[in-house]
Amino acid sequence: MFEVYGEKISSRFLLGTAQYPSPKVLADAVKASGAGILTVSLRRETAGTGTGGKFWDLIRELEVRVLPNTAGCHTVKEAVTTAKMARDLFKTDWVKLEVIGHHDSLQPDVFALVEAARTLNEDGFKVFPYTTDDIIVGEKLLEAGCEVLMPWCAPIGSAKGPVNRDALRAYRAHFQGIPLVVDAGLGRPSHAAEVLELGFDAVLLNTAVAKAGDPVAMAAAFAKAIEAGRQAFEAIPLEPRDMAVPSTPVIGMAVFE
Repeated sequence: MFEVYGEKISSRFLLGTAQYPSPKVLADAVKASGAGILTVSLRRETAGTGTGGKFWDLIRELEVRVLPNTAGCHTVKEAVTTAKMARDLFKTDWVKLEVIGHHDSLQPDVFALVEAARTLNEDGFKVFPYTTDDIIVGEKLLEAGCEVLMPWCAPIGSAKGPVNRDALRAYRAHFQGIPLVVDAGLGRPSHAAEVLELGFDAVLLNTAVAKAGDPVAMAAAFAKAIEAGRQAFEAIPLEPRDMAVPSTPVIGMAVFE
């Protein structure tokens, strides 16, 4: 459990709802994950496929908190407009803010992100910004009114896991007391355990579960890894050492001749 915007979330697992092979697999994966928040895209609702309404019915049946996102937006205007439409459709002022700046890496445009975050916060939204691991950008987002930060650990869908562990460690140390969710780039349960061990409050992922050979089993595996990672962090893990340290005392040992 962790707290964000004054609300306690039952799980440190935030799960995306795109790319699953079927609605049933999605529902079963959500249940196996125990996720406390589901991210949903307005584009699914407005794509004109005729399935948006059925998808939204399914999400409501799962009875999990919904976090709409502005996935696919590339400008401040587009992101703000999408967020307002999502607020009307999903009946929530929570929004995962994405403003993409690079088509290949899907890296956020951090300048537009800060501007959009400020606009939405002033309009009463509770913004969850998808950002990089840049501390200065994080500071600007907090100044813009955000109360949570969501840095990536690798490009969206890359499944690389933490590519800059030192940056993530520094990010967590700098933003003490701020809820931090690692968003994007996680590929294996061990990646999730690692960032939870660093002290991050939660993880958000989609592709690693949806595109797994068995999404339901993978969702369950991530849930266990997240729990283990947090438990390890709270237990205060042993820091790496440059030299070997014997676990058995050498003083007083018997000597055989």
